Amino acid sequence: MNRSETLFEEKQYLGHNRLSMLIRTLLALFCFLGYYWSQNPKPVQVSFFTIGSYPIEGSGHSGLIFFIVGSSILLMSAGLTYVLHIQTKVYEGYMTLDGFWTSRKVKIDFGTITSIRKGRYKKSIFRRAVYNLHNMGVIRFYTSGEEFIELVDNAGFTYKIGSQKAQELYNILRSELKL
Repeated sequence: MNRSETLFEEKQYLGHNRLSMLIRTLLALFCFLGYYWSQNPKPVQVSFFTIGSYPIEGSGHSGLIFFIVGSSILLMSAGLTYVLHIQTKVYEGYMTLDGFWTSRKVKIDFGTITSIRKGRYKKSIFRRAVYNLHNMGVIRFYTSGEEFIELVDNAGFTYKIGSQKAQELYNILRSELKL
């Protein structure tokens, strides 16, 4: 079989996952608040609690590490938008899911697939990026997006593949499977 006959290809990048972006943003915000606190060490009275003075007084550059770490988190976050998490390719008769540098390539043969359906995830920001996660008979692949394709094979395994181009992937898989 000629591998150059790619019917569908989608790349999903790690930096696009909402949960990861939220965590990185909160960490960077914490670091910048720590830097601000170190530059303005006076106690602050907010309506229902008091923020004390900066613990290390007399050291002018002690909060600079917060600024450096916060900036590093933002640079790393920008760099993660170029890190490939999942690459989905559909060929005649099979599809492959390829992940990180050290992860195994997953090949799904269409001869074993018994059903296919397109679904929509519940609205949630707390959906983490996963690759080849086996949990109670369901194998999940997800980086970002609101829809997924669910394939069930004759061994009873369910493949849940998150996609940003779910309708296009569904149409191609439906024509390849001929169910």
